[in-house]
Amino acid sequence: MIRVFTDPTSSFSIRKNIVPDMYNQLHYHPEIEIVCIEEGSGTHFIGESISRYKAGDIIMIGSNVPHFWKCESNDDGAYQKPVTKATVVHFQRDFWGNAFLDLQENAYIKMLLEKSRQGIVLQGTTRDKVASLLTRMLNATGGDKIILLLNVLNTIAVCDKLQFLSSTDTNNITDEDDRIDNVVKYSMMHFNRRIDLEEIAAVAYISPNSFCRFFKSRTNKTFSQFLIELRVHHACKLLKEIKLNTKQVCCESGFNNFANFHKCFKQITGKSPIEYQKEFKSVGLFG
Repeated sequence: MIRVFTDPTSSFSIRKNIVPDMYNQLHYHPEIEIVCIEEGSGTHFIGESISRYKAGDIIMIGSNVPHFWKCESNDDGAYQKPVTKATVVHFQRDFWGNAFLDLQENAYIKMLLEKSRQGIVLQGTTRDKVASLLTRMLNATGGDKIILLLNVLNTIAVCDKLQFLSSTDTNNITDEDDRIDNVVKYSMMHFNRRIDLEEIAAVAYISPNSFCRFFKSRTNKTFSQFLIELRVHHACKLLKEIKLNTKQVCCESGFNNFANFHKCFKQITGKSPIEYQKEFKSVGLFG
């Protein structure tokens, strides 16, 4: 768990972050978090979900849900340290008092805060309205600031087309589970080659048999599933951003044969690698 630092004169925190590498360590905190990405892109790990993020995304993360962000540098011919610009809100579920959420008028907001433990991505007009409210909130003071946060939550709560990152409520992690952070970081560095069970168990300093149970209890998926998702998400990035053919992408992403790559890619994205690449070519995203 990490501590979220707030202004002692405020009941909750909103700030503009311009940071290298975003928040690239697995962490969690009791505060509910809303993140509006303004610049930057990469991959976020929220609960059991692994997804891409990009400028314009707004994501809500529930209390004590483990998460971290991996930024990616733009391919402009010269290396630049990845930087993400984001507006970030942190607030305790009960910062407005124990009885507030029990008011009949706040039933939808109370339900939203519970659902946020699945991770929520905002879309369409809801995302645009929330982005505008967050911009106003950055400069607001006093009661206006609290009213704007209430407007943000109400706007999300009444939306009937929320996208959830996880199908179920995410398990908490504990302070002693920093091992998961080491496993995730190691996997991010080496997913494009074979990783044996004995090798990754050694990273967590536990036996192979114990590792399997440990990893699934913390992430709700097997390590093999996690590794496949990493590889497929990397393949998506290559298919969109680099002019490689699908067989080259297969090798670059760590799959041992093309048939397995094709099967896993379609299971996760709903499209074949060729269909996925053609979709982006058709809208002119390749130079």
